[in-house]
Amino acid sequence: MSPWILYSLVRLGLFAATFAVLLVLDFDWWWAAIVASIIALTISYIFFARLRDAVAADLHARRTRPAGDPDAAAEDVGGDATRP
Repeated sequence: MSPWILYSLVRLGLFAATFAVLLVLDFDWWWAAIVASIIALTISYIFFARLRDAVAADLHARRTRPAGDPDAAAEDVGGDATRP
């Protein structure tokens, strides 16, 4: 599974669980959402560093990958010269 998807699902799950607990504790939904997002962010930052590093490595790999196929430009130029 992609590290992006896994990390997003973990963070969403943390938020949902915390939000549900705060609503059961009779917090107003607005405050429950704010507190749940802060708690989910803090827990994921502290305990899920390995997943966060995997997402960063995937982002780095995507950014350093060549934008296109270097042979494609040569093939396009060569193809125009051989047309009648």
